[in-house]
Amino acid sequence: MLVVDDQVLIRAGLAALMRAAPGVEVVGEAGDGEQALEILAEHETHVVLMDLRMSGMGGIAATEQIVAAREAAGRQYPRVLILTTFDLDDYVYAALKAGASGFVLKDTPPDRLLAAITVVAHGDMLFSPSISERLVEAYTLRGEAAVGPAPDLAALTAREVEVLRLVGKGMTNPEIAEHLVVGETTVKTHL
Repeated sequence: MLVVDDQVLIRAGLAALMRAAPGVEVVGEAGDGEQALEILAEHETHVVLMDLRMSGMGGIAATEQIVAAREAAGRQYPRVLILTTFDLDDYVYAALKAGASGFVLKDTPPDRLLAAITVVAHGDMLFSPSISERLVEAYTLRGEAAVGPAPDLAALTAREVEVLRLVGKGMTNPEIAEHLVVGETTVKTHL
C-alpha cells in the first residue's frame, strides 16, 4: 500500500494504522501525486490511498496517471482509493472519471477503512454510504444523462463550486473563509 496525503501527521497516522493491520504492507508514503508516481515507479502495490487536494500534483491528476500507466502495462494494479474530507459530488465524479476504484471520507472508522482497502485490493469498487446513496439517487431519479456535474457548473473550478455550495447553505463570506481555512478575499475571488 502507498499512502498519499500532504498533511504529515495524517499520512503518518494512516501509515501506522496500515502497518499494524495484518496482511498490509506499506511500500511508502508520499506528500503529493508527483512523489506517489516516483514511489510507484520503484515499488509495486495493490492499493494507493490517495488524498484529493494537495500542494503540488493533486489526487485527481495523480489518479489519472496511475490508472493510465496501469492500463498501458496491462496490469490490474495498483488501484486508487480516494480518502478525503470533501464530500462533494464534483470530486466524486472527477475521481470516477480519473479511474479511482473507491471514494471514502476521512471520518470513516479505521475498521471500515481497512475493509474498504481490502475491497479495492480485490478489484472491486467501494464508496462511502452517503456517496453511494447519492450516486444511486442521481442515476435512478434523474436518469443516466443527469449523472455528473450540471453543464453550467462544469466550467467552474472545484473550489468555486465548493464556495457556491457553502453560500447556498446560508454561510457568510467570513464563515466560509473560516470553514475553508482561507482569507475572506479568497472567498470573494471564487464568487
